Amino acid sequence: MGIIAWIIIGLLAGAIAKALMPGKDPGGIIITMLIGIVGGLLGGWLGKVIFGVDAIDGFFELSTWIAAVIGSVILLALYRLVTGSRRRHV
Repeated sequence: MGIIAWIIIGLLAGAIAKALMPGKDPGGIIITMLIGIVGGLLGGWLGKVIFGVDAIDGFFELSTWIAAVIGSVILLALYRLVTGSRRRHV
């Protein structure tokens, strides 16, 4: 897949992750988009390492989207954990 496809998947995966984990985030839409893009890559990598599957088969493959959303949810949770603890101490 090309970089444009990853950006599109990341944007949509970030939006789905945000919908699955509602709440107030310190970052705006840009942070959510970046989390989605990186989360998609993370999800594909985790799928390959842990389960031995090629989770990045193509743009219209369900496994690609599931991996991207799972990776985005993981990163969004980590982001909230890190930024939430920073806000409480300030």
